[in-house]
Amino acid sequence: MGATGTLFGWAFGDAAREDDETYMHGLRREALENARQAAASRGFGVEPGSEHFMVLSAGDALVEVDTAPDSLVVRCTVKLTGEGAEKVHAEGPMNG
Repeated sequence: MGATGTLFGWAFGDAAREDDETYMHGLRREALENARQAAASRGFGVEPGSEHFMVLSAGDALVEVDTAPDSLVVRCTVKLTGEGAEKVHAEGPMNG
């Protein structure tokens, strides 16, 4: 397999439910689907099993999440496949 790039997907949720594993699983699934849709919109695929999740809450990260609904954000980073994928890199809070 050749060089790959990366891309983010996002899901927003209720910070009060962060300890509910079923709820968090749903948010991770939503963030992964968001990443897949973002990749497809650019003409790329997602490498199976490449997803990595990070949960961000207000006060836990350098990014400002106070404007997120209920101050809970799940970010999913995936590796891209397809021609030109190596030119796309998720950096900071944006997809480049």
